Amino acid sequence: MKLQIKRIYEDAANRDGHRVLVDRVWPRGVSKEDARLDDWNKDIAPSTDLRKWFDHKSERFSEFKNKYKKELSKHTDDLKEIASIAKEKQVTLLFGAKDEKHNQAVVLKEYLESNF
Repeated sequence: MKLQIKRIYEDAANRDGHRVLVDRVWPRGVSKEDARLDDWNKDIAPSTDLRKWFDHKSERFSEFKNKYKKELSKHTDDLKEIASIAKEKQVTLLFGAKDEKHNQAVVLKEYLESNF
């Protein structure tokens, strides 16, 4: 499976392949043109309640990860679609968070690689 994660604030590149935004809220200061998205599926992003609870606090990441994986288990069809694309070509999961190690894209990539 060809999956990678990347901050949406980094320049888009052809090697990104299929670009998927995995945030529920559009990232500040990024135009739709600059984003060069192929998909923005808000259903696979953390719920608003979970996102607000996590609040990008790294000490909550372990619990966030468990809660988010439970949410992801309810969106199998959406995840199968991404996994199917990733079997054929590069898929880049895009996120807006400043913390590149403690965010939903990290969890989503791990979940896709483990379950599909």
